[in-house]
Amino acid sequence: MSVMLRRYAAVALASAVMFTATACGSDADSDPDGPITLVVDIFGDAGFGYDELIEQYQNDNPNVTVQQRGKGLGLDDYNTRLTQQITAGSGAGDVVAIEEGTISQFFAQADKFVDLGEYGANDLKDNFLPWKWEAGVLPDGKVLALGTDVGGMALCYRKDHFEAANLPTERDEVGALWSSWEDFIEVGEQFKAATPDKAFVDSATSFYNLVLSQIAGGSSGHTYYDTDNQFVLESNPDVRAAFDLTTDMIGAGLSNNLRSFSNEWNAGFKNASFATIACPAWMTGVIEGQAGPEAAGKWDIAKAPGNGGNWGGSFLAVPTSGKHQAAAAELVKYLTSPEGHIAAFESVGNLPSSPQALEDPTVAAAVNDYFSDAPTGEIFAAGASELKPVYLGPKNQAVRTAVENALRAVEQGQAPDAGWQDAVTNGTAAGR
Repeated sequence: MSVMLRRYAAVALASAVMFTATACGSDADSDPDGPITLVVDIFGDAGFGYDELIEQYQNDNPNVTVQQRGKGLGLDDYNTRLTQQITAGSGAGDVVAIEEGTISQFFAQADKFVDLGEYGANDLKDNFLPWKWEAGVLPDGKVLALGTDVGGMALCYRKDHFEAANLPTERDEVGALWSSWEDFIEVGEQFKAATPDKAFVDSATSFYNLVLSQIAGGSSGHTYYDTDNQFVLESNPDVRAAFDLTTDMIGAGLSNNLRSFSNEWNAGFKNASFATIACPAWMTGVIEGQAGPEAAGKWDIAKAPGNGGNWGGSFLAVPTSGKHQAAAAELVKYLTSPEGHIAAFESVGNLPSSPQALEDPTVAAAVNDYFSDAPTGEIFAAGASELKPVYLGPKNQAVRTAVENALRAVEQGQAPDAGWQDAVTNGTAAGR
């Protein structure tokens, strides 16, 4: 058992005691002393990093079996399935992960979720960055979900590809190549001229999401919806600025034209077909999983152009359709405790949204040997408390998909202006 998990045992024991006391009064349809099974729905190739945590929880709660479901499932497929299950009132796990881009859509179905405040969640408010806590709480005070990770922002790059293009390879020198996204595109053009057999960027969509989160975070604070949930895709200059920068990148011939999280995108890592990728903290686990051990030490992490930004992050919630709601609520509190955040960071690189976890030496002083001993704690955690969140409205995921589809059409040869009109037309249809 790791040092972190030994330290976690005390928390687990306290959680076990609380679980037993709460379950006795709340899981009316189950024997509190009998065996129960809790299903936790997650997504993503790397999962949420809960394997060791769940093993520890089961050791401390021998009457509970916890099953994870969904590891390897893409976000779009997961969101579609979860939306259908919540609407139907059946089929969802006892605990479900909700990605930042979709949590607001479930506010309208708050009656389909347990109020975690009734299970002591309000006492845990200080365990989360203020904006992360608020993102999971409804206007009436109901605690719909507790936060897992945040994204943070950096740029991951292949050192061997940069060397082949006669570009610097040390992370500080690489970060100094670009103070703006226009600079980044210029460096990409240099790269393309020197290594025409490799692409500079994996895909237009990953580039776009990074740029949009950064621009909106430093300007309007929202993307397709304002904070009153008014649809503003066409009128928000931040969206158009990110779209135009992305089509400039495409026009320069820098994209590998891969659909993010597709089989072809996964193969791009293994084939080393591109040099850079937008890199929130959780992406490090994806890269390691897809590129494999043979690429260890070939990747590194540099500062992204511009100032900060956040892409990604999730929450855990408990649907009312579950049979063991009290037990599920205690499991959510366990997994989203500061120690749980630290464990997930150690396992898959997910950046904590817990201030205590961010300040813990395990996170703050972390070094990732796969990424050439990059100081991931310094790169990602140092500025996490100062991240500027971007408001995402009720149908954000559907609108984002429509805009991404328009960008992919531009990658395939459509004119940028026509692509923007498709983004507006199809995004509006999806968002209203």
